[in-house]
Amino acid sequence: MLNKLISAEMPKLPIADWVDTAVDWMGIHLEGLFDGIATGVEGIVNFFTDIFMAPHPILFIVILAAIAYLAGKWKLSLFTVLGFLLIWNLGYWEATMNTLALVLTSGLISIIVGIPIGILCAKNRTAASIITPLLDFMQTMPAFVYLLPAVTFFSLGVVPGVIASIIFAIPPTIRLTTLGIKQVSGELVEAADAFGSTGAQKLFKVQLPLALPTILAGVNQTIMLSLSMVVIASMIGAQGIGVEVYRAVTKLHIGEGFEAGLAVVVLAIVLDRLSQNIFKPNRKRGNA
Repeated sequence: MLNKLISAEMPKLPIADWVDTAVDWMGIHLEGLFDGIATGVEGIVNFFTDIFMAPHPILFIVILAAIAYLAGKWKLSLFTVLGFLLIWNLGYWEATMNTLALVLTSGLISIIVGIPIGILCAKNRTAASIITPLLDFMQTMPAFVYLLPAVTFFSLGVVPGVIASIIFAIPPTIRLTTLGIKQVSGELVEAADAFGSTGAQKLFKVQLPLALPTILAGVNQTIMLSLSMVVIASMIGAQGIGVEVYRAVTKLHIGEGFEAGLAVVVLAIVLDRLSQNIFKPNRKRGNA
């Protein structure tokens, strides 16, 4: 009885109608912008895909293993060789390369956009007070919800998958860039001011170098989140290994799903370890 009385006195807010109206308005008035974004994103994805598919799989594996070894990780280099040979043997090579192209595209755009926004938040309290709640919203909203506006604005295919991945993956880069800059010792900043450093010199020669480990932690998280979202985006036509996972799930093919999942695991481990170590100073070969 009480529930009926409350519902009668308190009408439901038409949030869904407001969102639909905003989406319709954007679809009509910003169509040219969305077409330009789609063209650019698709071009980047195709560029990476062509690069990854151009060499023979053995040559690509050798190149990737060499990169892992130069990062100071011979164990990672060995794992890369064995893992990608397994992917090739299972027949998921093309799908994995497509997934890698999507991850690098969404990760690269997230990093290029996210680091400047993080710097802005560290320098400007007003910007931080506006952007931080947006980041909270982006990180707590279920990932599947991002697929709806992405499909509305960009139709089905690769582009909405990348856009949804960017929205889902960009918050860690912004947050940890802001955190890293704020954690720089105030004494060092004052010393830079005392030597007459400009704002740009102070940022690029003092704050960013000292904040780099924290920023790279955010980049690592962004790459991992991009990979997880790219797999989910297979439901809206994004290419890659996620398609194989989704197909196996819908058909209840447990074995095929496990094989495709192994490909995702190998790719995730290699990307995670490389993003953690490739920008670090070389340590003794053989460290784990």
